[in-house]
Amino acid sequence: MKNYILLLCMCAPLISIAQNDKAHKKAEEVYEKAMLQLRDGLIKDAIPLLGKAIEYDPNYTDAYLSLAGVYGELKDYAKSVSYYETARSKDSAYFRYFLIQYSINLAGLGRFNDALVAVNKFLDLTKMSERSVKSAQYRKRCYEFAIDYASKHPASNYQFQPINLGDSVNSVEAEYYPSFTINDSILVFTRHGSGIRENFMQSTLSKKGYSKATLINGDLNIEPQKGAISISQDGEWLAYAGDFPGKGYGNFDLYISLNTPTGWSEPVNLGPNVNTEFWESAPTISPDKESIYFSSRRPGGYGGKDLYVTHRLPNGKWGPAENMGPAINTAGDEQAPFIHADNQTLYFTSDGLQGYGGTDLFVIRKGPDGKWGAPENLGYPINTIENEGTLAVASNGVTAYYASDRADSRGELDLYRFDLREDVRPARTLYVTGKVTDAESKRNLPSTVELIDNASQKAVFTIQTDETGSYFVTLPVGKDYTFTVNRKGYLFYSDLYSLKGKIADSTYQKDIALQPVKVNAVFTFKNIQFALNSYQLEEVSKIELDKLVQLLNDNPSLKVQINGHTDNIGNATDNLKLSANRAKAVVDYLISKGIAAPRLSSKGFGATVPVADNATEEGRAKNRRTEFTITAL
Repeated sequence: MKNYILLLCMCAPLISIAQNDKAHKKAEEVYEKAMLQLRDGLIKDAIPLLGKAIEYDPNYTDAYLSLAGVYGELKDYAKSVSYYETARSKDSAYFRYFLIQYSINLAGLGRFNDALVAVNKFLDLTKMSERSVKSAQYRKRCYEFAIDYASKHPASNYQFQPINLGDSVNSVEAEYYPSFTINDSILVFTRHGSGIRENFMQSTLSKKGYSKATLINGDLNIEPQKGAISISQDGEWLAYAGDFPGKGYGNFDLYISLNTPTGWSEPVNLGPNVNTEFWESAPTISPDKESIYFSSRRPGGYGGKDLYVTHRLPNGKWGPAENMGPAINTAGDEQAPFIHADNQTLYFTSDGLQGYGGTDLFVIRKGPDGKWGAPENLGYPINTIENEGTLAVASNGVTAYYASDRADSRGELDLYRFDLREDVRPARTLYVTGKVTDAESKRNLPSTVELIDNASQKAVFTIQTDETGSYFVTLPVGKDYTFTVNRKGYLFYSDLYSLKGKIADSTYQKDIALQPVKVNAVFTFKNIQFALNSYQLEEVSKIELDKLVQLLNDNPSLKVQINGHTDNIGNATDNLKLSANRAKAVVDYLISKGIAAPRLSSKGFGATVPVADNATEEGRAKNRRTEFTITAL
């Protein structure tokens, strides 16, 4: 749009002469003053002058066209379209050469069908420059995409109503790259300062709203040249881009700071596996802190800026950055990735994928096989004819935050929140936090925590606790999970989280005491399931049984007895036989996984060893159980 205004400034007086426009001399004088304002970038100052020119000469077509261009630049598309249409009524032949600009503002209003009609009329003109034709063809593809998208996403009750986060967060400077902890209690973002300086800011959320944003404490804000920032879901890490002389590999690199009792630590460079002499920026930390997604301009990709991912190695360092591939990256720029708390949904921007014009927001989802699906445009009105960017989505999967220079901006880009359309939302999430300890000595135990999707029997998260045994894991709702904790020398822990149909409104605090491996230690499975009145193992049972396989492999001399139990419903003899067959079915599975038969035994107890009252269904459910007992080390 700016290019159009400059073009109009240069050409409008000549066009007026060519038209033999008999505008009043005063109108021409005022119009020239308006053109000087536009040349100097004082767009709003030109409006009253152009209005005055029209007062002097109501048929001054160039003044209407210039006002249309000015309001288009200010994103007041309705006024822009109105002035274009007035200009058309004054001189329809002359107006034809402004059909591209007219179509763009129609599209700004979401009138894509009308925009397509207008741009097609322009393409019907003869003797147009190659540049103009290419521009019109590009816009035509955008409008056709918008019309096709709307046909596949019928109108609903969705209302796009961004709300400014207010004066506590926003300022006259630009704010961008919002990032939140899991419960939205801490907001971090970047604020542009003077010159090259960018500052990292923080605000906390309470029932009263957001606190006054302050500089993040610690050493993060010493260096002036910084950029995108991302906070981990547990609030313990900050990843960001910085150009710190003498500390990086060249241009912007990625750094991490850790939360300490005295504030955020000094920046730690992610190292040569991640950073290069080229530009790296826009990091986003996965909720398990095992991966960081980012954008890089390094050679060897598919375009200008591509999306990459690096995974944390067992030694704590970061593995070689991996390009996310041609299904996501294009010949254009892919930037601003954001991985949601569900660890399965990634949002990003692209100007290479087909969209509405400029840079659009897209979403990709990880399938059961761990591979990312095809990019999906977030659609109008989230995406517009302008450049979109820096989206973050809360753990509830509904509330999104983004940077925009809307009409109520405090100045330049402000941070806003809005509700995502239902079909582009991620999974809603709960989270579990706690500490792992030794059940006998009570000492803290660094351990492996794993979350397994019961349906796919694949790990959604695998994380290491910190040195104090503390852990944090998110639970996407809508599925059932098995939650396990492992450490060599201890019996594994497991629990079942049934989250189908549950809403994202809970936080689980679960401190876990692991039992040392020793003779007579007993473990009760939480998710061993059999078909009704049968000893046929259900598929979901294999999740926990495979953990027992791992325990037996880690301790080659260990021997166990599998114990089967039932409730007291039915014939006692039948129950005893059923429990024995179920225990044997578990042994058979373990043998099929390579565990030597002499290390295994089984026994059925029927209803003879209850652990709860059989008078209630809840008690009977606890009594229907499978256990293993360590019989030898």
